[in-house]
Amino acid sequence: MGYRSIKRVLGETNLERKCRLLFGFCLLVLIATAFFWVNRVAENLVIEATRNKASDHVVMLLMRSHFISFETDPNPEARVWTEQLSAEFEGRQVFTYEILKLESQSLITQLEHAKVPATKDMQEWQILRDLEQQHQKQLLENEKDLTEEEPPQTEGLQILPNSRLFEQRRSPDRSEYHYYEPIYWSRNCTDCHSTLQETGAIAASEGVATGGATRPFHVIKVIVPYTETQGAINKARAIMITLAIVTVFVANVLLYVVVRYVIVKPLKHLRDVSDGISSGQLHSRAEIQTNDEFQELAESFNRMLRHMTDAQGELKQVNYELDSKVDELAQLNMRLYEMNRLKDDFMANMSHELRTPLNSIIGFSEVLQGIESLDDKQRRYAQNIRSSGRVLLEMINDILDLAKLEAGKMELKPSEFQIGVVVRAQCDMVRLLTEEKNIDLDVQTVENQEPMFQDQAKIQQILTNLLSNAIKFTPEGGRIVVSAERKPGDLLKLIVTDTGVGIASEERATIFDKFRQSESVLGTDGLTREFSGTGLGLSIVKELCKLLGGSVYFESEVGQGSAFWVTVPWTCSSTPPSATRRNFQLRGLASPPQHPLPAAATPRQPTSQDGTAESVT
Repeated sequence: MGYRSIKRVLGETNLERKCRLLFGFCLLVLIATAFFWVNRVAENLVIEATRNKASDHVVMLLMRSHFISFETDPNPEARVWTEQLSAEFEGRQVFTYEILKLESQSLITQLEHAKVPATKDMQEWQILRDLEQQHQKQLLENEKDLTEEEPPQTEGLQILPNSRLFEQRRSPDRSEYHYYEPIYWSRNCTDCHSTLQETGAIAASEGVATGGATRPFHVIKVIVPYTETQGAINKARAIMITLAIVTVFVANVLLYVVVRYVIVKPLKHLRDVSDGISSGQLHSRAEIQTNDEFQELAESFNRMLRHMTDAQGELKQVNYELDSKVDELAQLNMRLYEMNRLKDDFMANMSHELRTPLNSIIGFSEVLQGIESLDDKQRRYAQNIRSSGRVLLEMINDILDLAKLEAGKMELKPSEFQIGVVVRAQCDMVRLLTEEKNIDLDVQTVENQEPMFQDQAKIQQILTNLLSNAIKFTPEGGRIVVSAERKPGDLLKLIVTDTGVGIASEERATIFDKFRQSESVLGTDGLTREFSGTGLGLSIVKELCKLLGGSVYFESEVGQGSAFWVTVPWTCSSTPPSATRRNFQLRGLASPPQHPLPAAATPRQPTSQDGTAESVT
């Protein structure tokens, strides 16, 4: 039976029952095995003793028979005395005997009472045949030994040899023990027991001729009652079984006492202490004084309780401090939320208040330019007023667009359009600026493409900002290449490449930050700028790409130029939900800006909007 089966049988009992059952079972098996072998040995000893008695009885029977035959005194009193002496010589045995032979007729005198075994008793016949074969073999060996050695000086009466043959069995009804032993003949025996002179006839019928003498084969069978012997065996067996049961019972009682007071009692005490601690009695401690492993376990248990109590106190203090920090953070978030709301309100009011006078200034400057009485200097002043107003209006529009994007208030308005037509139109709008700086503007698009379903205004704004940066930072005589194509995965890839000043490796991590420009465009004093701008163009491109579900990448090398490309879905599946101002603020607090751009990048290594390197497709 496997361990799982034992566990399934004993799984619902407690430790004491398990120990008693397992130990009792093992002890019962051991005792039963030991007593079984003891019983077998005892039974064999009883049978051996019975066999020895029967063997000794054979000797006494032969001696008694010859003693009676040798008595020739005609006095009846002497013969009575001889019979009494032979009876005393035989002893008070309850054994009986028979003389058996294999042939129905015997030529041996004074053995007329020898008989043939019963026909039905085949086992007895087989025993006699086996003894006959062994007896003949033994006689041949003895004759061979006698021929090699010197003949004995005298021939006496040889009743039994040194090595005796025998067979034994129990009767079919197991009430008797039968002992079989051949009768050994000497020369004197054959002279007395045979009245025939024709030894050849005797040899042919009953015996084996050896040296002119005939030695017939007879077996003496001793019958010993087996009832008393079996009773003694049964009594001994019953005593052993009783002793086994008593031993197992006493061992289980002792085991119960040992397990109860040595193992279970300390465990119950530990369980009670554990239950008390679970119910809130934190000052409970295990008290076991047994000077063994249970005492060590109790000491370890107490150390664990002390450590747990100390840790619980520290945890309460940490939780209290954490609650305080959470309260402070919540208050700070509310303040940030309020400040962001004030900022949005300020931006909205400022944009409204600034746009109105700026539009008036731009309008009046255009009116002034149309007055014919102005001289060239005045016209130049009016043109400066108009240009500066437009630059300021563009800066205000960029700030408002970025604020809307960050606040999640910018919505998508998808529509179908030809991307090639939009790209060429935007390039035509800035072509005048490229011609002023003698910049070659090359447009590469695919004709007759499937219409794109996206927010056309956002695509135009992305392209305009990229073109504006490219024109701004490309020197005279440079080149700008604009391409738009559809890539696998239903994506639009928009690329703007220039031969401008490039971006230094140490500035790539902040290229998409708000209000940031490359240090190469600043003057030596850090205050004057070679190129005008707010530093919001790429930030707006990044936010618009996120809004459209795309991303922006770049690669650059100082003095060689830069390449920016944008990937957005070809088809806008749905309008993304507008994020609330509070969610944006919390997201910004939880995730600080990440721009893990490398400090130095090899040429033609593209970088995404979040600063990660991308492979060029």
